[in-house]
Amino acid sequence: MAIPPEAFFLHGNLQGTLQQRIRQLVAEGIVAGRFRAGDKMPSSRGLAAHLGLSRITVTLAYADLVASDYLTSQGRSGYYVSENAPVQPEFEKGPRAPVDALDYGALTGRRFSKAEHLKRPEDWAKFRYPFIYGQADASLFDHQNWRQCALRALGKRDFEALTSDYYDRDDPMLIEYILRNILPRRGIEASGSEVLLTMGAQNALWLAGQVLTRPGVRVVLENPCYPSMRGILAQTGAAIDWVDVDADGLPPEALPQGVNVVFTTASHHCPTNATMPMARRRALLDAASAQDFVIVEDDYEFEMSFLKAVSPALKSMDREGRVIYVGSFSKSIFPGLRLGYIVAPEGFIREARALRALTLRHPPGHIQRTAAYFLSLGHYDALVNRMKQAFKRRRQAMSEAIEATGLQVAGQGGVGGSSFWMRTPEGVDTEVLAQELHGQGVLIEPGRVFFDPERAPRNYYRLAYSTIPVGRIAEGVGLIAAEIAKSGLKQV
Repeated sequence: MAIPPEAFFLHGNLQGTLQQRIRQLVAEGIVAGRFRAGDKMPSSRGLAAHLGLSRITVTLAYADLVASDYLTSQGRSGYYVSENAPVQPEFEKGPRAPVDALDYGALTGRRFSKAEHLKRPEDWAKFRYPFIYGQADASLFDHQNWRQCALRALGKRDFEALTSDYYDRDDPMLIEYILRNILPRRGIEASGSEVLLTMGAQNALWLAGQVLTRPGVRVVLENPCYPSMRGILAQTGAAIDWVDVDADGLPPEALPQGVNVVFTTASHHCPTNATMPMARRRALLDAASAQDFVIVEDDYEFEMSFLKAVSPALKSMDREGRVIYVGSFSKSIFPGLRLGYIVAPEGFIREARALRALTLRHPPGHIQRTAAYFLSLGHYDALVNRMKQAFKRRRQAMSEAIEATGLQVAGQGGVGGSSFWMRTPEGVDTEVLAQELHGQGVLIEPGRVFFDPERAPRNYYRLAYSTIPVGRIAEGVGLIAAEIAKSGLKQV
């Protein structure tokens, strides 16, 4: 049977070059069973005329499909669907079960989906004033060198790193770079057996929560804190004590007696940006020794210290093996990378490695090797330096706009970072504020979800500048100030 050219249409769901789109059309049609073995394809001239493309584009797509065994070429006769082309198995289809046949909410208890987390629109990048945290700025990222590193990692020389199941091991090249170049910047010395790669800091914190806590264990969370931490610990059955932070972060003297694990963001508190002074860090370590508890240190954003030198990590001061250190490349390279690491004594790493092997084995080998090349060739440091300079300019613009509009800063930190922690007048609900601003193209992050849910204020919010162009900051802050003023009038 000859397949007519009209069977092909370049619809908007297809991505890639025109040649890649044609390949996708043909491959999908064959796999779905619409085009069968022996069917004759339209001539390259006929399909090109139908699609409004050059004949060479169709010819190259056909040649690529022949190389992949989707098509065969029979001399002057043309192209045919190959006898060896992949096809889907055919099954007898019965009636589809009703969607609500089982109440999975009751069956699962919604143990995971009911956990609150930060929400942002999927199309956040289309908003004119996206004051949201943790997303990558395409204008700053080094696409060309990342692509080159990825291609190098795909080469024959790295075939084992690409294809092997490491089981519970990690890429030795990336581990070596972390040991020799990343950890020394935080004052940390470690061996390879004390480092474990993770799928980002979130996965690292989950591993720490699972390994260290269980029913009967008491943990301390900073109030406010990273919102997902509450959800992570809720699954372990641990008892959570909330300790309010101040301008210097977590106060050791406020820790309750009998605590087993303390989670802290000492160098750059989430979300207030406070930096814990060295004296307080020593006091926290002394308390850990005296009261026999473990500290989990989430050291996020230490690379974004552009106002002054960053303090050494809490882990660098640890002399008893009480600090579990969590780092990540997700903020400094890009969030979708999902690559982080834990530095801890061998006893902890052994348990965390075994748990990781049971759940996801290890981060993808190709991602590990690409990151290793990107770091070792100096591209990472160049990227971080470029981000620092851009963030410094954006922070200055935001600081000036905030001062000019009279908005109230609740925390901004003294070393840098990528956000301001803000407060509105009492009575202004920032979740309602966010909804009002959404329609004006402004995205902010309401602060309630960061707090202890039993006593969460509703008048805090976070303004980040990691993705918004510097030229739009003042205008966006002005819209926020105007909406807060309107909200305040409504409360009177």
